[in-house]
Amino acid sequence: CPGRIGSLTGLLSLTAPFHFLTWHSHSTVRATLWGRPPACRFEVSPPPRHIFLQSKSAILILRKYLICLRRWFPILYGARGTVTGRPEVCPTWLLSCHAPPIDRRIASFLAHLASDKGASIYTQRNYRQALLEFFNWYQGARKEAPVWEHLVRDDFREYLRFLGRGKLSRAATQLRFSALRSFYKFLIRNGILGSSPIKSISLPKTPKRLPRFLTVDQLLALLKAPGEEMRRELEKGDGDVSVYFRDAAILETIYSCGLRISELCGLRAEDIQWNEQMVRVSGKGKKERVVPIGAPALESIRAYWKHMGHEPAQTAPVFLKAPGKEIPPKPRILQLRLKRYLAIAGLDPALTPHKLRHSYATHMLDAGADLRSVQELLGHAHLVTTQIYTHLSTERLKRAYDEAHPRA
Repeated sequence: CPGRIGSLTGLLSLTAPFHFLTWHSHSTVRATLWGRPPACRFEVSPPPRHIFLQSKSAILILRKYLICLRRWFPILYGARGTVTGRPEVCPTWLLSCHAPPIDRRIASFLAHLASDKGASIYTQRNYRQALLEFFNWYQGARKEAPVWEHLVRDDFREYLRFLGRGKLSRAATQLRFSALRSFYKFLIRNGILGSSPIKSISLPKTPKRLPRFLTVDQLLALLKAPGEEMRRELEKGDGDVSVYFRDAAILETIYSCGLRISELCGLRAEDIQWNEQMVRVSGKGKKERVVPIGAPALESIRAYWKHMGHEPAQTAPVFLKAPGKEIPPKPRILQLRLKRYLAIAGLDPALTPHKLRHSYATHMLDAGADLRSVQELLGHAHLVTTQIYTHLSTERLKRAYDEAHPRA
């Protein structure tokens, strides 16, 4: 469990001749939990073949641990039964068990993030970790829990120096102070504080990195990869090729609409407006937007549904985890599938699904779309977020130069 790992091994060591549980054939269980700082690891290698437990309640607790491991660690069981990975987000009971009670101000803020702000599970996880890191640092340095109303600017400057000694990246430092700023804004809005003690603290600037993107030819090669893989599987005699129809439709939809992977997984059949060729998308913070979708993407979705044998219900996901399971695929699974198709297309397998979104924005600007329209299509709250793509659209600048400059 996060913080102090010992409960699982403690359960495994319980011995009594009443009940026993047959352990799986996995010889090693490894995992990394990011719920509490610092990241803690536990290993069980190898467990006894039979584990004797004192009571039925102990069996239920152990079963809950095992279910949690299977459910929340997306790097799934490897070839030799090894589990390695990190959770998308752990359930609340797992993050809190065997850990000191969470500060009530932090708990209120996290509840506000989840319910009022509609923050993503990743934002909730990162902000929780950042606030608890500061809480633990302050408690260790001052030998008492922080009283948020009494903290001053020098406390946070000292914390900033502490982070600098830890050789964290600038982005990691920015993330921690972003969480603290949002937390103090929440306290001010609720009348607990009048001003924030960290508003005037200068942080190290993060280096500007241009997002990677694929060229039009590279994108076309990637979009053809599921079809090529499907033909190879058919030649081998594999009859179930529905996953390739789904993956082809997913790639077409991401590139056609510029979607985030979480937005794609949240698409419902009722969100597609077939006649208007538009899609309703639920983005960050539960903000909805309507974006165009191209005819090739719609045709690939129709082909996918036709191969399944039926159209999903209006409230069902557009893309299913498997035929007959009306749940969307996990983002991590889609990322692994993309790596496979990138390799087939001769591209870098390290590219993520978000690079298709970068490619969408860059190609739109290269073709002459104005920045404000691209901002609306991407669902960016601020124009400055979209402006980074202007540094990538060099082809359009070259064409404008060649057409306008008399000495080009």
